Amino acid sequence: MTSERQSPATPPARRGEPLPDHLLDDGERLSLDELRALQLSRLRTTLRHAYDNVESYRKKFDEAGLAPEDCRTLDDLARFPFTTKADLRDTYPFGMFAVPMDQVRRVHASSGTTGRPTVVGYTENDLSMWADMVARSIRAAGGRPGHKVHISYGYGLFTGGLGAHYGAERAGCTVIPASGGMTARQVQIIQDFRPEIIMVTPSYMLTLLDEFERQGVDPRSTSLRVGLFGAEPWTEEMRREIEERMDLHAVDIYGLSEVIGPGVAQECVETKDGLHVWEDHFYPEVVDPITGESLPEGEEGELVFTSLTKEALPIVRYRTRDLTRLLPGTARPAFRRIEKITGRSDDMVILRGVNVFPSQIEEIVLRTPGVAPHFRIELSRRERLDRMTVRVEARPGTADDTREAAARSIAQGVKDGVGITVDVAIVDPDTLERSLGKLRRVKDLRET
Repeated sequence: MTSERQSPATPPARRGEPLPDHLLDDGERLSLDELRALQLSRLRTTLRHAYDNVESYRKKFDEAGLAPEDCRTLDDLARFPFTTKADLRDTYPFGMFAVPMDQVRRVHASSGTTGRPTVVGYTENDLSMWADMVARSIRAAGGRPGHKVHISYGYGLFTGGLGAHYGAERAGCTVIPASGGMTARQVQIIQDFRPEIIMVTPSYMLTLLDEFERQGVDPRSTSLRVGLFGAEPWTEEMRREIEERMDLHAVDIYGLSEVIGPGVAQECVETKDGLHVWEDHFYPEVVDPITGESLPEGEEGELVFTSLTKEALPIVRYRTRDLTRLLPGTARPAFRRIEKITGRSDDMVILRGVNVFPSQIEEIVLRTPGVAPHFRIELSRRERLDRMTVRVEARPGTADDTREAAARSIAQGVKDGVGITVDVAIVDPDTLERSLGKLRRVKDLRET
């Protein structure tokens, strides 16, 4: 490792010292009792704000026989109805906004690939809070004032690019707004501008790594020290792949546009043991994805969020479809953690009665010698039976017998670990589509 990478600005060593106290903000210094009192006060204000200003919430609360004042403890929140993506789509575009449009300073929206997009709005206070939460996340990941941040999240209606951008500026960093695409140029910019931090989807980081190597550049020789990876599920095997090839700290950042965008929760670089939820602004629950019943801490289920300070679009018990567990805080003791999210209930494939998540296939692929971390799952139907084919790229120079062994190993790993029989095709390097943003692992070729 070069001397430049050992400069005083280098972030804490892996599982090393905690963030210096002077870099913690007021929210991070709250005791647990102070946090719970603040949450209840903010929650009651949010419920009243939603009820008074959003027709959809008023109708839901009335139908449930509940008023905002019925939330007397944090546990009472579980009595209130859920909000779903369908609620936002049914009120498209601005029906869930709780302030007049002349108070809305920005709108973002989902891609809308499976229906109407979900539209979210932000007041000036919302934008400022969002920037604060992303700045807090960058500091927790090891970023410091003066670091340069290369942002490869897409800019536009997607929340990733602009959310990361203003948060990095709030953290005192220098922003390089690369956005997505033009991969060869991004690699050149990283070499020339020498950023310490990159914010990007993990799948596009793999694309950048491949481009470094294609250009004959050792990715471990770059200036990058920290990667904040989010916007899609990724596994511990993916973390190891990126850290070993890039020689940086790969940490998880979590968010979704309906709640605010990136910066809802963040993994701390000194522990790398799950994402601390910034609970002074976002209240988490985990529920049974089938029954909707609240689950105790430590049990896996669907993550649900209620915003505590949002003005333009307060969100009450939003069902994220992300699967995880709530755990006690570690690096930030007052804030609970969620486990790294490696699956979504709506990403799940049911194949011959077995629930399959792309992350399960990813784990097997990434531990198989001779193959790259690029794969695609194809679903087809033959003779009225559903079948799954996993197409995986070979690493350059992999011999035919190694490819055959890899195919057998992956098929056996899926059979043993997931419980289904799949076809495995090892394809040539650089033949599968590369991600320029959020990656879609599954291609359904079945007749509808």
